[in-house]
Amino acid sequence: MGKFTYDTQISATFDDRLLAHLQIVIGTKLRRSEPFYFTWRDDASVGSGRTAVWMHAGATMTFKFHGSRQPKINRAWIEALTATADSPRGLYVVSEPQSVEAEQARVLLG
Repeated sequence: MGKFTYDTQISATFDDRLLAHLQIVIGTKLRRSEPFYFTWRDDASVGSGRTAVWMHAGATMTFKFHGSRQPKINRAWIEALTATADSPRGLYVVSEPQSVEAEQARVLLG
């Protein structure tokens, strides 16, 4: 499990694979000067609530991965996460859709 830290005070743990996808989406939005909310469900150990932070270019954030290898990136998941980030509700975690490559392989193998 990796860790996302925002302004050194707020943190959340995410699977390394998800965290890598979040890093791409967040980095892309901020590089384009597009601030947005990022919301996630809190772990039961911190009260099972929900946290929302305002993501902007001046915020300090850290993406700390547990593993050393970069996971394979699923373009369909990037697009799905970006769609949430572009909405008024802001970025939130959605399930990973099957990648186009995996779907094509499934069709070919019958």
